Amino acid sequence: MGIRWIYGRQDWKTLERGQENCYLMTNGLGGFSSLTMTGSAARNDHAFLMACTKAPNNRYNIIHRLSEKLEMKNGQDIRKYTLSSQEFADGTREEGYRYLTEFAYEDTPVWRYLVNGVEIEKETAVRQKENTIAVCYRIKNRSRSDVCLRVTPFYQFCPKGEQPESGIGLKYQPAAGRYSCIESAGLRLYCITDGCDKKSPETEETCYYAYDICDGRRSTGRAKSCHCISMSVESGCGKTLSIVFSMEKKYADMESPREQTGEESGNAGKLAEAVIEELKESRRTLEEQSGLKDQTACCLVKSARQFVSLRESTGKETILAGFPFFEDWGRDTMIALPGICLSTRQFDDAASILRTFARYERNGLMPNLFPEGKNEPMYNTVDAALLFINCVWLYYKASGDESMIEEMYPVMERIIDSYMEGTDYDIRMDDDGLITAGSGLDQVTWMDVRVGEILPTPRHGKPVEINAYWYNALRIMAECTRMLSGNGSMRRNDVRNFAERYEAAAERTKRSFTEKFWMEEKQCLKDVLSGTKADCQVRCNQIWVVSLPFTMLDAEKERKVTDTVFEKLYTPYGLRTLEEADPEFKPEYGGEVLKRDLAYHQGTVWVFPLGAYYLAYLKVNGYSENAKAEVRSQLEVLCSALREGCIGQLPEIYDGAVPVSSKGCFAQAWSTGEILRVYEALERN
Repeated sequence: MGIRWIYGRQDWKTLERGQENCYLMTNGLGGFSSLTMTGSAARNDHAFLMACTKAPNNRYNIIHRLSEKLEMKNGQDIRKYTLSSQEFADGTREEGYRYLTEFAYEDTPVWRYLVNGVEIEKETAVRQKENTIAVCYRIKNRSRSDVCLRVTPFYQFCPKGEQPESGIGLKYQPAAGRYSCIESAGLRLYCITDGCDKKSPETEETCYYAYDICDGRRSTGRAKSCHCISMSVESGCGKTLSIVFSMEKKYADMESPREQTGEESGNAGKLAEAVIEELKESRRTLEEQSGLKDQTACCLVKSARQFVSLRESTGKETILAGFPFFEDWGRDTMIALPGICLSTRQFDDAASILRTFARYERNGLMPNLFPEGKNEPMYNTVDAALLFINCVWLYYKASGDESMIEEMYPVMERIIDSYMEGTDYDIRMDDDGLITAGSGLDQVTWMDVRVGEILPTPRHGKPVEINAYWYNALRIMAECTRMLSGNGSMRRNDVRNFAERYEAAAERTKRSFTEKFWMEEKQCLKDVLSGTKADCQVRCNQIWVVSLPFTMLDAEKERKVTDTVFEKLYTPYGLRTLEEADPEFKPEYGGEVLKRDLAYHQGTVWVFPLGAYYLAYLKVNGYSENAKAEVRSQLEVLCSALREGCIGQLPEIYDGAVPVSSKGCFAQAWSTGEILRVYEALERN
């Protein structure tokens, strides 16, 4: 079973503490729900409902947050208590966290409040493949007063990350007691509830985003309300206030949502509970299908699924790189896929994603960024295509599906031919068999920051990990070519000629690599061959030279690389991108865009290379029981990382000097995927 994360009042002694952590639920379309554990919006990208009108990138912040108040009536005496928490631009605050006794998250977020004998349990869930969210307030009134819970949604109806347009209001329209409809900016939201839903004067608030300010982002955002949903509960009684918000018209087409019973008729309580139970059941199924036993691994299995989304333009699945910022990128997808889909045994998803990218191969390259509308894909990546070949191989090894090798072989062949002959972005095989790539202002490796005319990590030339990917791809092609000879897909002479061609190229690459990259004095590998001082910088990129399926170094050198990476770059939360002793090392990540980008790959700790380090460590130690015990021991601290930031998720990055608080994307696909591969290796090797 996975982990149930439980937080108590000790975790929100102040509002600031209560905004340190958030939850995330995704809907498989690119939409999501994410607020802090006290229910506040601490970022402009926080939303109770972030809908996606065209999967996975057309996102709209529809419901920014919910304001919740409890009224206690004793005769003529009415006392009002605010349960929600929020900071506002004028310096005022809602401090409902003072009544919050527990926040728990396993499959759904659950809040528990206690106010003078009144207990309220709030639970919410999103429905998969829909822009639908349900929330249930389970009220137990053990006080001697009658009470009324009032829930006021605050809306934005604007593209993710933007402000609502000035002058555009909200149009509220009830539908004869069946549901209400809220319209704004050409978008429509339906609200189905068993509570009393009444129009109210349009009210605007300006939220303050404490977690955007530290990164130089916009500090405030506007939201509006136009109706209030309430339910009264007499002393000694219990009731549940259920609300379903949806952009799906099918809920408005129901004949009588409140009068009939059963989910199909739209009864709010049954519908809301069904949405909640569906999400729980689907996440339990993911755990079972994975076959993994470790509690943390099971938690990551469920977290991994949150990155898988439909891409409407292809009709197939894709992987979103990270929440709340990123979309589906080729490089990130190919790094994340083995853990996100293969370690979890979601083979159909893996096949769908591979077919999506195979369809868009061009000149031997894979898209780094997918198109929307009439825009063309961007292909500025040297690694995605080589990692695509690696993913096809890992898919075959995990699933046993040889037909995928045959289906993808022509695409893989074009990739190899294009790299050998030369393709876009100055990507080509040099005379020594090594791959060279990049020039000018192009950034084609994962260390791809560009700020105007500034390239903090240009890495033009022959990057170490790219040539490791290249050798690995050549060896895979040789294996696949021989494999296809067994089913009659290729003639015997073709098999021999092509296999020998790939093997010869791999041997030439290996000879040049071992001769030119090894630094005896540092007991590790150069980062790039460029003729600049950057060549000899100690960076984390060399760890993939050890962790791939097919590698070039002898056993002694692989051990030395692994040991040097541990000594110079390892932290329990990720690998530093540059050793601390380097004059260009940046200890902290934060501030305005320029400051952030200059630190991004100059020492900042990244979580995802940690997976390759652990796989390398297990490999060089022969997967011994002692090595496995060492890795398990070091992985234990990741539970604290999963409790911080986005609950149950691993982030993108941490500060380089003292990695304490998660930064960048609070949930990152390749971080989760690569650590999942380590747990899989511990259980299945």
